[in-house]
Amino acid sequence: MEKLFWSIALPGFGQLLNGRYVKGFVFIALEVLINVLSNFNEIIMLSFQGDIQGAILKADYQWLMFYPCLYFFAMWDAFKDDKKNMSRYAFLPFAFSAGSVTIGLMYSSDIKLFGLLLGPVFLPMLFVLPGLIVGFLIWYLLTYFSTKRST
Repeated sequence: MEKLFWSIALPGFGQLLNGRYVKGFVFIALEVLINVLSNFNEIIMLSFQGDIQGAILKADYQWLMFYPCLYFFAMWDAFKDDKKNMSRYAFLPFAFSAGSVTIGLMYSSDIKLFGLLLGPVFLPMLFVLPGLIVGFLIWYLLTYFSTKRST
């Protein structure tokens, strides 16, 4: 679990802790590249300062849309390398979260919740929840039916 949390902090850290140095440095390099080219740090800063419109204008969505998949894949990879006996469906919450966050990012300049525009940081964060719910639900159903069939 430690590796997963370090991977949440920065993609690649979990791989470094797992001894996967080349993979870890590749993830870190990709994170920095996408972060810089999408203006992600500035978008985060503007969002937390309440300048959502400024964050939307600053975002380079062509680059920013790569971030959720890189982020969740790096988390999944660190998690899987750290666990030995794991369900073959354990990737589903990560994959569905990556997809739902990407969808949230696509609509982040348009969707308002309770009249509030959340922008390219906060709305995609909220979209993690549906991804996790769907991913865990499908994982549970597939596990349930595959064990029921084998008994």
